[in-house]
Amino acid sequence: MSEPVTPLAGASFDGLVRVTETGPQGMIVLRCPEDATDAREAATAVTGTKDPALRRAAVSNGTGILWMSPDERLILVPRAKSASTVAEMQAKLAGQHALVADVSDARAIFRLEGDPLMVREVLAKLAPVDMRPDHFEVGEVRRTRLAQVAAAFWLEQEGTADLICFRSVARYVYDLLCTAAVNGSAVKHF
Repeated sequence: MSEPVTPLAGASFDGLVRVTETGPQGMIVLRCPEDATDAREAATAVTGTKDPALRRAAVSNGTGILWMSPDERLILVPRAKSASTVAEMQAKLAGQHALVADVSDARAIFRLEGDPLMVREVLAKLAPVDMRPDHFEVGEVRRTRLAQVAAAFWLEQEGTADLICFRSVARYVYDLLCTAAVNGSAVKHF
C-alpha cells in the first residue's frame, strides 16, 4: 500500500502568521440521527474525548471530534489508524442507522500559528465570521465559506487555528491564506 500524501507536500509560508499544510490526517465522517447515543459513544470510544457540544471541537494533538451539524461529527485520528477506526466503528454500529466514512483522502488541513490577534485577523479577512475573542472562542468550530469555497476551522488554542477544506481546492485555500497573511497587509477588523 502506498503512503498517503498531502496535496501540497507540506507547503508553508511565514507572514503575519505561519501557514502550514499539515501532514496526512485521518478524517472520518459520522452521520447519524441527533439522538443516536450509540453512534456518539462509538466516536468517543475511538478518540478518547467527549462528544463536543454545539459548534465545538474536542481535539488535542490531531485526535478528537468536531461538531459539524446536529447529525454530523468529523472524527480526527492519526492517518495510519483511519481504516481500522472506520472498521471498528462500523462493527459497533452494525444494524443501526448511521454512516461512517473515511474522507481522509478527500480533505486537506492547514494550521495557522502566530500572534493570537493576527491568526484571528487572517481568518477574518477571508470568512464572514466575527473573529473577536468575545465572539469566537477557543474550541469553537465554524463551517463557513473561505472566499469562494467551503471550509471549517477552529482555534485549538489562542494563536493556533486549524482549517479543513476539500482536497480539490487546497491550492486555492493555501494561496488565499498566504495572501491574507502577507506582512504589511493587516487592516484591523477589531
